[in-house]
Parts: sequence; C-alpha cells; structure tokens
Amino acid sequence: MFYGYAVGSATGNAQAHTLTKRLDVTTFRRHNVKMAQEATKRSTVYIEQDLHRALRLKAVEEDCSLSELINDAVRQSLSEDEEDLAAFEDRAKEKSIPFEVAIKKLKSRGRI
Repeated sequence: MFYGYAVGSATGNAQAHTLTKRLDVTTFRRHNVKMAQEATKRSTVYIEQDLHRALRLKAVEEDCSLSELINDAVRQSLSEDEEDLAAFEDRAKEKSIPFEVAIKKLKSRGRI
C-alpha cells in the first residue's frame, strides 16, 4: 500500500507536473513519481488478489508504482490491438478464398 503527498503546485499549464513522494508501507521505501495532473484520471479497478500481490512485488523490484505498471500494461495491450487493426487494413484488398480451400492448401504444405 502506498501513502503519498504532493510536493509543488499545479500551474494550470498542460505541461505542469507535480512530484509525488510515496512511501511503500510493505517495504518502507520512498518512490518519487512524476505525474502530469491534467493527464491522469483516478479510477477504481478490482484486481484479483494473486495478481495484486504479483504487481506489488514487481513494483518493488522495478522501483515504480502500481499505477505505472498498470498504465504500461494497458498501453502495450492497446498498441498490440493497433498493430492488429493495421494488419487487417493492409490485407483488406487481398483476394479472399473459401475456408475449405485455405485448409487444403495448409494441409498440402504440411502446416496442419
């Protein structure tokens, strides 16, 4: 669990950052996290107990917050989706073949 307090003040500027010091009560280590106040949004997420424990351990190992780990995971997942959509778009103009023909070709090539 993290307890935090803000150091500094927001200026209303979109680029303004507030340095937050956090104390990890499970390890009694302090984390300095630079967060853009205008760019973040608080959210309640329910995480399975085992996943939460694993995230806490990884956060300690990487010296970062749970929020940073979750943000990174969501960004990675969304970028994979974006790559998939781009691949679909690139292949949209390809000639389509019936499923049965595709299976026969794969079998003849020893792929399945």
